[in-house]
Amino acid sequence: MPASPPVSPSAPSPHPASPHPQALARQARRLAQAGAPWLNQEVARRLADKLAPIRLQPRRWLDWSAHLGDGAAVVRQAYPDAQRLLAEPHSALAGASAATAAAQAPVGWAARLLGRRAQAPAVWVPGDGAAPPWGQEGVDLLWANMALHTAADLPGLMTCWHRALAVDGFLMASGLGPDTARELRSLYAELGWGLPTVQFVDMHDLGDELVQAGFADPVMDMERLTLTWATPEAMLAELRTWGGNVAVGRFAGWRTPRWRERWLAAAQERLVGGDGRLSLTVELVYAHAVKPVPRAMVAPETRVSLDDMRQMMRRSGKP
Repeated sequence: MPASPPVSPSAPSPHPASPHPQALARQARRLAQAGAPWLNQEVARRLADKLAPIRLQPRRWLDWSAHLGDGAAVVRQAYPDAQRLLAEPHSALAGASAATAAAQAPVGWAARLLGRRAQAPAVWVPGDGAAPPWGQEGVDLLWANMALHTAADLPGLMTCWHRALAVDGFLMASGLGPDTARELRSLYAELGWGLPTVQFVDMHDLGDELVQAGFADPVMDMERLTLTWATPEAMLAELRTWGGNVAVGRFAGWRTPRWRERWLAAAQERLVGGDGRLSLTVELVYAHAVKPVPRAMVAPETRVSLDDMRQMMRRSGKP
């Protein structure tokens, strides 16, 4: 297990159920070797269904966590003429994201005749220090499928999303809610096994975070699914494709084969329903919000950033 990052004496200790930054990075390196989980693909389809009533037609959109979010096909179907840009929260996912995008890119008949392949697109990674490829204009849609529960700093992530959007641009995001794997958390608590998951954020708290980040008119929605498996081995294999336990307060060490056998036996005993199958609850949370026109606060002395001033001038029609 990676060592915890140093904490200054004045900084509050992270909540035990908070995501651990180093564990998130290690998880990203592992998931980069595989495709998007089935669950993420299903949630992308459900999130795309919510685009129908939106009248805004984006010219370009940012696919956040593109490799694991797997939203390219459903967003392209809704906005076939919009330019897709890619962003990954972890550099480990950038290569996989670029390779997948290149493989899916349409290639003209002349290029196919010559045996040429589409060039891998650039992938923006915020932590790498490179300037975003959309410049000052911003993107019209930021799509972040299954990303709301994967950030160690959720307020910072939402601020990053807000900066990436153009004025009147909109956010479509999804993630796991607090009822996810509640059966597994109860099982771990009864057996004294520590935390099996992070603490997933309630949709009302997510709405508050969006407002704090500067978004307007947030619309939150949720639904619950019950997923079932024939065997505990099948359940464990599926859970591994979703990621892993990245909670700060997770068990500090390696689990043994003997413990794995105990896990399988406990799951078989306590998670089986009347139909003979093991089941888990999955709560899905969806978020939609708009970036409004910047407003200068009325005060004896008012300071407005240069970028906000440019956007206000463009909205007013002044050169």
